[in-house]
Amino acid sequence: MDSVERVTKVLRGELPDRVPVGLHCYLMACQMQGGRFNEILRDGEEMAEAQLKAWRAFGHDVIMLENGVCAEAEALGCVIRYTVDGPPHVEEPLIKELDDIEKLHVPDPERTFPLTELLKTTRIVKQETGGKVFINGRSDQGPIALACALTGPERFLTMLVDLELESWCRKLVAFCSRVNVALGEAQRRAGADSSTIGLAGTSLISPALFDAFELPGAQAFCAALKRTGGFAFVHACGDETHLLGNLLATGADCLELDPGTDAATCKRSIQGRASVLGMIDPAQVMRLGTPEAVRQQARRMLAMMGPGGGFIIGPGCALPADTPEANVQALMECVRSEGTYGADGRPLAK
Repeated sequence: MDSVERVTKVLRGELPDRVPVGLHCYLMACQMQGGRFNEILRDGEEMAEAQLKAWRAFGHDVIMLENGVCAEAEALGCVIRYTVDGPPHVEEPLIKELDDIEKLHVPDPERTFPLTELLKTTRIVKQETGGKVFINGRSDQGPIALACALTGPERFLTMLVDLELESWCRKLVAFCSRVNVALGEAQRRAGADSSTIGLAGTSLISPALFDAFELPGAQAFCAALKRTGGFAFVHACGDETHLLGNLLATGADCLELDPGTDAATCKRSIQGRASVLGMIDPAQVMRLGTPEAVRQQARRMLAMMGPGGGFIIGPGCALPADTPEANVQALMECVRSEGTYGADGRPLAK
């Protein structure tokens, strides 16, 4: 069973031969390519080579392609600062006055930098892996996160609870959703099997605000991806135990989650309704832990999340650039030896 078959079975609610591994490793891949983040993350060929180098080293099942969470903001006109040794960030928001929203237009991903480079990366990785690896061509920030980038995070989150600005905020997040959809559909045309948007979790907004402002756009994104025949993923950082029902309401095929979310509640709530990717701590375990610590957490998550399928193991968020390669190898070796499914539908984790 190759990686595409393995992951597709999980996403369709079927039992694969073993638990697949997804690595959110774009920063680590850049480091393996020699650093130069400011160059690699702006060049589709360099990004592809970095991701392919990581895949050849580790052999993971899901290659997750991105250049940081500023691509759509940059395509729309935000000033972005790229650094030599870390991810990019928005240096200057685009929207200064409320009327600036009228100047916004959905960028064509096939013609607008840096979205063009993301699509180039996807096409190269698809070709070089021969269609045998599951490709997640990410669509960057979800509606609220993109609105925060365009307006300024503190400013937009304050506006979000101002009743007089409710209709303006709804208009902006609806526009941001259309940007997400355009890039997601373009990623599919470039050869991606799925696409992801990052949603605002309970560390930023309440479940009620999520339903009012984030959910409609997330639902539109997931529906659009499914219409293309692809799979829709949504990402939410932190402890989202109390947001699981809201995340499921997006219609996503897969929720990308951190280990802060309670695994037992997650398994009970989501089994049979969607799949989960993640649950391994990218910082305290993958970056700062030992290979044995990685194996211990992997075994716990295989035992808790693996039974009956529906689980893709991996770091819940992006691996830090300086994550030890030995720790990633420990994760891969553990899953290969102990993540195989037995006749009872459980992985063989000790």
